[in-house]
Formats: sequence, structure tokens, C-alpha cells
Amino acid sequence: MKKILILTASFGEGHNSAARGIRDGLARVAPTVDVELRDLFAETYESVNEFVRRAYLAVINRWPRSWGYVYRWLDRKKDFDRNFRRFPRLKDHFATLLDRFQPDVVVSTFPPFPYLLQQISGPNPGCKSVVVVTDSITVNSIWYRCVADYFLVPNERSAAVLHAAEIAPQKIKTFGFPVSPKFADSMSNRPLPSNNDRRVLYVVNPPSKTTPELVRRLVDLDIHLTVTIGRADRLRMPVEEAAGHRKIDIIGWTEELPHMLRASHLLIGKAGGATVQETIAAGCPMIINHVVSGQEEGNARLIIETNSGVIALSPEEVIAQVQRTFANDAKQWREWATNISRLSRPRASLEIAEFLLSI
Repeated sequence: MKKILILTASFGEGHNSAARGIRDGLARVAPTVDVELRDLFAETYESVNEFVRRAYLAVINRWPRSWGYVYRWLDRKKDFDRNFRRFPRLKDHFATLLDRFQPDVVVSTFPPFPYLLQQISGPNPGCKSVVVVTDSITVNSIWYRCVADYFLVPNERSAAVLHAAEIAPQKIKTFGFPVSPKFADSMSNRPLPSNNDRRVLYVVNPPSKTTPELVRRLVDLDIHLTVTIGRADRLRMPVEEAAGHRKIDIIGWTEELPHMLRASHLLIGKAGGATVQETIAAGCPMIINHVVSGQEEGNARLIIETNSGVIALSPEEVIAQVQRTFANDAKQWREWATNISRLSRPRASLEIAEFLLSI
């Protein structure tokens, strides 16, 4: 029986989303394959990892431009291998897992793992190393300066970055971002927006003081508004108060985002890797209201350069863009929807699963 080890880390939802998508794709394609999905940083460092994770999220959400300096500094570094020698406990834990599980393929959705695998196992690890790049266009060099058998990229623009870095063409595979296989289940076209049916999904991430203000302005428009607050339960009451007597749907953490995106005409949300790739898979145009400098810049560029949405960083700008989207018989929406549908690869996780089984 083939054994596939999937490695992720909770430093940004894109890594976890890609890992879960591949796991679920494998479960669909080959239910008997032995698959393990692990977050080795969390398992090894526990409370320390959680502290660092929270600090990282605080920095990128509160001071996104500051993170851009760190991101660009990392992109210029050429000694990642030496830096990752500083994690002896992590490598011991990883080595123990490799010895026990004996994987045929190691899939990494977080950049350090291929470097650690090589340090543990040497140039011939006895398994295939597959790197799943979760960034678009602004792909940090930490993703591809490692030794790996294959690099799976989400789109042709990201593939071009690796080609320019002289990665062997046969190692670069463009399947799309491995969104949940649920995106492939509902392929029917959504109805066109009409005067009494304009469905807008506002994914609150990160929560901010402008969230209630934006909701207050959105409910004054002639739209059907759904607001997802994730696990930020403290936002429910402020959002309800902002909506006043207007009816909106407020959703906590849910696994139904694929269905919700398929049912929506427009997404308002941040330019995170998972969010952008899921809205592309669903063919749902997007208004980007938050961009973390560095890794999310490429995601935003993908939406803008393909004319699949727009950036609007203030509540005033968001409202103006929502009005523009549905004006003139939804002329702008129709243009965006046509363009984003050309990018959509809802079967990516299934195709990646088939590829992993073939190598």
C-alpha cells in the first residue's frame, strides 16, 4: 500500500487549506491509500509554537507592510539550509516519523520541510519530495531553493517564476491550488444577478474596528448579505447591531464555504492564499479589502491582472465597488465572472492526488 505523508504548519491558512485539500482528494481518488497529515512544528514545540504563530498573525494583520520587509529579506537569503539546522528537536521528531511511517511520498505545503528532509535523509531520502507552492506570482525563493522532485504550482504565473529561477521544467507541475474536492461537486452556473437577487459574501478576516462599519454600510445597499466571522464569536453582537433591523446571515466557523462561494455573486475578503484560490475555484469575483505585504501581494495581483475583481481597502471604497459591480445590469460583474471562470480549477486536489499516486 502506498504511503503519503503531508506536512503543513499553521502559519497562514493557505498551508493548511492546501494540505487538507490534498488529503481529501486522496480520500476520494484512493480511499485505501495510507495518508498522514501532520503539523510537526505544533507537535514539537506546542505552546512555544502557538505563541510564535499568534505573534506572526498579529504582525501580518496589524502591520502588514512591516511583514513585507521580512518577506523580501527572506526572498534574498540563500542559506536556508544552514538556518534550518537550528531545529534539532524538530528534526528528531521528523526523523522518528519517517522511520515509523516509511512514506513513499512526502508532500510539503510549508517551505522548511524539504530542507529538513534533506538534512535528515541526505541526497537520497528513499521517498519522493513534493513541494506544493501556495503563493501566486510573488513566490518567495524559500519555496524553490530546496532539493525536491516536483514543485506543484497554482497557476502559470507562478510557474513562470520557477522557470525564471531555472528550475528544471519537468519538475514543475501546474495543477492549480488544491482546494477542497467539494468545489468540484457543484459545477452548475449561479443565476445572474438581478435587482432582487444580488448575493454578497463578506468573509471577515482579520477582524477589525471597521468590520461593523462596513456591515452598516452594506446593509443599506440592495443586496442579500452573508457575513462569516469564523471563530471570532465576539464579533457576532457588533455585526448584529450594525445590521440593525435589516436581515443578514451571520455564520461562524463552517465547512460549507465551497457551497457558499458557489451560491454568491461577489466575495469581499482578504487576499490570503486560501481565500483567493477558493474564490477562483468557485468562479466568484472578489473585492479585496486587506492585503498583507509580501506573500499576499501576488494573490491580489492575480485577481487584478486577470480583471477578476478589484482592491478596495476602506469601507467607502468597498461600497463604491459593490455599487459599480451591479450597476448597468451587472455589466462589471459579468466581465469579472467571465474572466475568473477561465482561472478556475476546482478539480485540482483530485488531479494532484492522481499525480501523487502515479509517482
